[in-house]
Amino acid sequence: MSITSEAELAGLQRVSEAVSTTLRAMRNHARPGMTTKELDEYGGRMLAALGATSAPRLAYGFPGWTCISLNHEVAHGVPSGRRVLQEGDLVNIDVSAELSGYWADNGGSFVLGTDINNHQPLVDASRQILRTALGRIRSGVRIADIGGLIEAEARKAGFRVIKNLVGHGIGRSLHEEPAEIPCYYDRHNHKRFRKNSVVAVETFISTRATLAHQLSDGWTLATPDGSFVAQHEHTIVVTEGRPIILTQANSIWA
Repeated sequence: MSITSEAELAGLQRVSEAVSTTLRAMRNHARPGMTTKELDEYGGRMLAALGATSAPRLAYGFPGWTCISLNHEVAHGVPSGRRVLQEGDLVNIDVSAELSGYWADNGGSFVLGTDINNHQPLVDASRQILRTALGRIRSGVRIADIGGLIEAEARKAGFRVIKNLVGHGIGRSLHEEPAEIPCYYDRHNHKRFRKNSVVAVETFISTRATLAHQLSDGWTLATPDGSFVAQHEHTIVVTEGRPIILTQANSIWA
């Protein structure tokens, strides 16, 4: 989507506030002993109270209101009454929603309770690398160069990136052009960020794996070698200067 009016920007700001508020509330609500289904249902109630509709449920029939991925799971984790949150888990929550015809996407990883498994450096790297990448995005900048920056920053921190999960355009639907904003340098990607375009930029930072594979539930993506991945994501509007970070207002991962 490319914004053409103040009304469109206001619509995107409303849905972005709904997803970022829900994400923050879910992070604060998470407790050891809670199932991922209980946490997801809390998020679903939050979205409903804010007038928003779960995007993965609306667009793809996803069996949950939000995506909750634990430990070796990378993305699209299906909430379950059998998955119980444990102290020290690496938890990723991805909240996307539609409101009045506008769509936004916001996600973040965190350590639940005490960091007994030393996941915090990975979480911090993913969050900081996203901040760095967003600080470099301008109209006219090559998408491949931002991917290269993410990959280089991950390597500098002692980590790798997942190459088959990407950021994407968003706004009037959940996934739009540009279809792919990778976390690595793709020399075949000649597209550039365009002024007033709306995109969701993500960092998938890994301890070892570079690819995620789909589990038998048909949704969840996980690392094949048991390594860990931290993801952070913001929906932004590209400008000639620093981007407008639509999902930043209520996010603890701002």
